Formats: sequence, structure tokens, C-alpha cells
Amino acid sequence: MPTRQQFRRWIKTTLQRDVQIVLRIVDEIEGHALNKKFRGKNYATNVLTFGYADTDPLPNNTNLLYGDIVICTPVVEHEAREQHKDLQAHYAHLAIHAALHLQGYDHENEQDAAVMEALETKLLTKLKYVDPYKAIESKA
Repeated sequence: MPTRQQFRRWIKTTLQRDVQIVLRIVDEIEGHALNKKFRGKNYATNVLTFGYADTDPLPNNTNLLYGDIVICTPVVEHEAREQHKDLQAHYAHLAIHAALHLQGYDHENEQDAAVMEALETKLLTKLKYVDPYKAIESKA
């Protein structure tokens, strides 16, 4: 399990604006329940991101972004084993992926996915991790 400082470093590397994030690490039961309740999907997923745009600005006009990131440890560990990835690198990738979602990035279409994946790769390389998408392709 990564340390608080590791998660903080990965997310801070990703941030393009001020944020207040709650990061929760959950088991498969809670991950499944949250994915079903909020995404309508009947399984636990590796990471969920919830952004809150309806909060009032702070008195000093700081445009702070608020959100929750939920990482499901058993799913992350299973994926890392199955995809032959370093576990820490996979956690770093998912933390970065979630922080990008929080800032408005998405992968609903090919163009948006290409932008998001390129940014993830750039940030992970900056942190001295391998490109997670090449790692998947080379094992396929």
C-alpha cells in the first residue's frame, strides 16, 4: 500500500489548480456498493472520482476545486498482477487518472482518451514510471 506522502506526491504532480480532495482506500464490498450506487455498475472498479462543482467560492475568491477519490485496493492489486504491472506504478497511474478526472479530463471518446492518456504518460514518466499503456500493449 502506498504511503500518504506517495499519494500526495502523485496527485500534486497532476494538479493544474487548487483542490481539496478526500482520498479513500476501500475494500471490494464498499467499492462495489459505491460503483453500483453512483455509476449503476454492479461490480467493484479500481477508482472512482467525484467532483463537486456546486460549492461556493471561498471569501478570498479562490476558485478551489473539491472532490473525492476512492481507490479499491483488491481491484488494483488484482489488475497489477493480471497485467504484470508494478503495484506502486499502478497506484500512481490510478491516482493521476483520478486527479485528471477531477479537473475535467475524460475518456468518453477517442480524441479525449488520447489527450488524457498522453497526459497520464507524461506525468508518470516525470515520476520515473513506465508508460502504463505501452506496458499493457507489450503484454498482450
